[in-house]
Amino acid sequence: MNLSRREALWVGLGGLASAVLATPALSKTVDELTAAFTGGAAAGTGGITLTTPEIAENGNTVPVSVEAPGAVAIMLLAAGNPEPAVATFTFGPAAGSQMAATRIRLAKTQDVIALAKMADGSIVQAQATVKVTIGGCGG
Repeated sequence: MNLSRREALWVGLGGLASAVLATPALSKTVDELTAAFTGGAAAGTGGITLTTPEIAENGNTVPVSVEAPGAVAIMLLAAGNPEPAVATFTFGPAAGSQMAATRIRLAKTQDVIALAKMADGSIVQAQATVKVTIGGCGG
């Protein structure tokens, strides 16, 4: 099959358009991500510490740390971002401590949510609101 340049251009543009239009359908909501992580179990409180700044001058680099002694996995979510899933940390039996620290990008003032799956199968949650003065995701 021989394609002319014009036909190849149309095929390429069609593929690009379908990829761009399909992207929003692939992003999941906070509720969907939470349900997938917890397996439908209700999240309790306590046993997890989420540390974030109250005010972030720049949403491009917001320091976040989370600690949950006895956790096998920790998930971070940014509820107001276009893609709310930030990170999932998994801890094995050789982990010295069940804590993680990173810098995340926040689009606007929003809640940062940390979920921890404990070794006994229970789920705990912590949440903090971060006020962003300069947006990090194009805002």
